[in-house]
Amino acid sequence: MQVNISARHGNIAEETRAKITEKVSKLSRFLDRITAIDVTVDLEEKETPVVDVQVHTEYRKDFVAQSQPGELFISLDEVNRKLEQQLKKYKEKLISSHRAE
Repeated sequence: MQVNISARHGNIAEETRAKITEKVSKLSRFLDRITAIDVTVDLEEKETPVVDVQVHTEYRKDFVAQSQPGELFISLDEVNRKLEQQLKKYKEKLISSHRAE
């Protein structure tokens, strides 16, 4: 799984990039078909950065979540929660469709 982190209107420190990579890598626990994760942090407003995450999978369109509640890691945690819900729901659909056959 490849994790791409980009920033708009600023730069992200290497330590911050490592923490972001660690947090979003945990999404692979919910679905093992994740091929790449793209994280975009918009630093136009330093106090409230916008975090946008796209999860690319093998056989389905992308899962997307965006957040802007306050600090960077609070936003990232909220985005992770949203994506966890989407991935769990998708996996439940996969399992139920296979059981129905």
